[in-house]
Amino acid sequence: MSNSFSRRVPIEAQKVDAPLTSSATFLVVTVAEGADAADTVRDVISGIDDITKNVGFRDLDAQLSCTVGIGSRVWPRLTSRPAPVGLHPFTEFAGAKHTARSTPGDLLFHIRANRHDLAFEFERQLLDAFGGAVTVVDETTGFRYFDVRDLLGFVDGTANPVGNAVAESTLVGDEDHDNAGGSYVVVQKYLHDLDQWQALTTEQQESIIGRKKADNVELDDADTGQKSHKTLSTIVVDGVEHDILRDNMPFGSPGTSLFGTYFIGYSRHLWVTEKMLERMFVGDPPGLYDRILDFSEAVLGCTFFAPSADFLGGLADDPTPAPPTGPMSLDDYLGVGDAGSSPS
Repeated sequence: MSNSFSRRVPIEAQKVDAPLTSSATFLVVTVAEGADAADTVRDVISGIDDITKNVGFRDLDAQLSCTVGIGSRVWPRLTSRPAPVGLHPFTEFAGAKHTARSTPGDLLFHIRANRHDLAFEFERQLLDAFGGAVTVVDETTGFRYFDVRDLLGFVDGTANPVGNAVAESTLVGDEDHDNAGGSYVVVQKYLHDLDQWQALTTEQQESIIGRKKADNVELDDADTGQKSHKTLSTIVVDGVEHDILRDNMPFGSPGTSLFGTYFIGYSRHLWVTEKMLERMFVGDPPGLYDRILDFSEAVLGCTFFAPSADFLGGLADDPTPAPPTGPMSLDDYLGVGDAGSSPS
């Protein structure tokens, strides 16, 4: 007997910890100017659960889901409710050699499924509903690679929280009552130079990552000097480790020598992800940056907030927001020079 009836309902909307799937599409768009475009966007994203049901019921075991993220520039055009207290454009971190660049993006759609055709159909129906109200900035389709490895050959996502720690690490609580149940989302798109990476010995690669390549066992942290990627991306404040939830995906095209990793991190506190990026790109201490960046270039960077399903579903009934007081400068849009706050 087929197991096609083992699930009775689709995965609920805005579930940031939706199951790991074999395929994902990351869609970043900007919203056109004007009230009509904002009205269209508000109607479409408030009904995102309907599109998920329309497509997902064809194979519930494929676990189709979509998480919608809203950027700071478009937030006041879509709702009169207060913006999340920590939401701002992606903070650009410029180190001595590498930069975490900020790129345009008003909305993010993280589309996950175990069948790429369902993700494709979901995106098609979504963009048809938007019409000319949005412009696609980036569309990246990723895939699960062997035993959840990236294209550099290492297991990815080992440090994710588990059990009750997932909600504690990813969902906003009473510290921002108006936006409780939502999550900050940071995305980056990295392109890898695999020729240079594969020219390294396995031991050199393991030293950069901080784990054994074959069995994923952690290597000891360096007491002084150059730190590994594992160490630089671990945030500890006053003896407490702060986690984020990653659902990264490899992507690429061997025929065009395109190889990369799409980073996506969900967090309760945006400063945690930003501190990771600062340590990676600027270094700790400054100058001793993450050596993985010598082989991986960040070509996209955006910050969003994924509100709760109830919040998102209620947008269509929200009072029409007041028009913006004036145009936003490009620097404001991209967050150039904006420094995220974090505990000292």
